[in-house]
Amino acid sequence: MSENSKTAKSTILRGMTRDGSARVLVINSKEIVNHMIKFHRTSPTATAALGRTITAASMIGTMLPENGDTVTVSISGDGEAGKIIAVGDYFGNVKGYIANPLANPPKKPNGKLDVGAAVGRGTISFVKSVGNDEPQIGTIELVSGEIAEDIATYFAKSEQIPTVLSLGVLVDRDYSCLAAGGVLIQLMPFADEETVDLIERNAQDLVNISRHFEGGKTCEEIFDIAMRDIPYDLFDTLEVEYLCDCGRDRMRRKIQSLGKAEILKMLDEQVAEGKARELTAVCRFCNTEYTYTEKDLLG
Repeated sequence: MSENSKTAKSTILRGMTRDGSARVLVINSKEIVNHMIKFHRTSPTATAALGRTITAASMIGTMLPENGDTVTVSISGDGEAGKIIAVGDYFGNVKGYIANPLANPPKKPNGKLDVGAAVGRGTISFVKSVGNDEPQIGTIELVSGEIAEDIATYFAKSEQIPTVLSLGVLVDRDYSCLAAGGVLIQLMPFADEETVDLIERNAQDLVNISRHFEGGKTCEEIFDIAMRDIPYDLFDTLEVEYLCDCGRDRMRRKIQSLGKAEILKMLDEQVAEGKARELTAVCRFCNTEYTYTEKDLLG
């Protein structure tokens, strides 16, 4: 853990149908979403957009094959939210970024936050860094900008994995996260048709997932809703965190990668603007600032 790790714990419950037809993950992500809000000071709609994305990335990260692997979910839409990024690791730890944390278009006629409008039209990409292999990259057009439907469509189109995904973030009047969570169900090859039918039926009861958590339901109780009439086994419970792994040394190396000539140029520009001869880097995942002198960067 780096000198600047920022943590907040949430819970993921993992299991599988007893007949091997599907794997199931349930997350209560309220804590990681609230920690995200502290860093980015997001508006309600931006909170919902980024909160849903980090909730999904956390669950997806736990499906990676090896310690050290990561998955980056990147949403590039033409809406006012701008770029949205979430990075999940093998343990389910996650960090996120939204270009415009104040994005907050008018609500839908039904009074719900309009995440689709904030995201707009564009693409969603997945970058999986697995072992020492080249990163696996896949991109599709956004379907709705509502996040869950887009991610489920990505898995179906790019990885040929039928996926049920429900994500929800409920924002309180003080802009904190009142409740947040998600359910992810992926079918295995040769899934039993009867089990598939039951999963599709039960999915209708998972549409307002954040309301289930607001009402006090546990991950185990929501797992029961998702698997109603389907025998299943629980594998484990994971504690996951909003975890930014930036640090002074890491940020310095990023600046040094620009090369001596570029660093000197930027330092000269600072002086020309009447500022101190030093450079400041800001981590986009936790907004921590790091300031370096010429000696720090060039010795």
